[in-house]
Amino acid sequence: MSSSKPVSSEDILGQKYDRCLADFLVKTGVGFSVGVVASVILFKRRTFPIALSTGFGAGAAYSDCDRSFNPARIPGTRIIPAASSASPVVPAEPEHKHQL
Repeated sequence: MSSSKPVSSEDILGQKYDRCLADFLVKTGVGFSVGVVASVILFKRRTFPIALSTGFGAGAAYSDCDRSFNPARIPGTRIIPAASSASPVVPAEPEHKHQL
């Protein structure tokens, strides 16, 4: 019999940081590579495509990491607080009555 031990919050946080770092290195490296190729082929060996595409890769990685640490920032995500009852409590929409 093997007992499944719950995963600690430190381990979850460590896994997220590791995933973010790996994602940052990959996306920044791909951006750098695309920038070098674009610099050589299209822009007569100027440096701005390298810096621009590296920044795009780093920004995309930062955005993904931000979403993994704060899922409420994902568009369309609705966080429902845990309630003691069986059904989730959803606030009713306010009624708007305009009298002219």
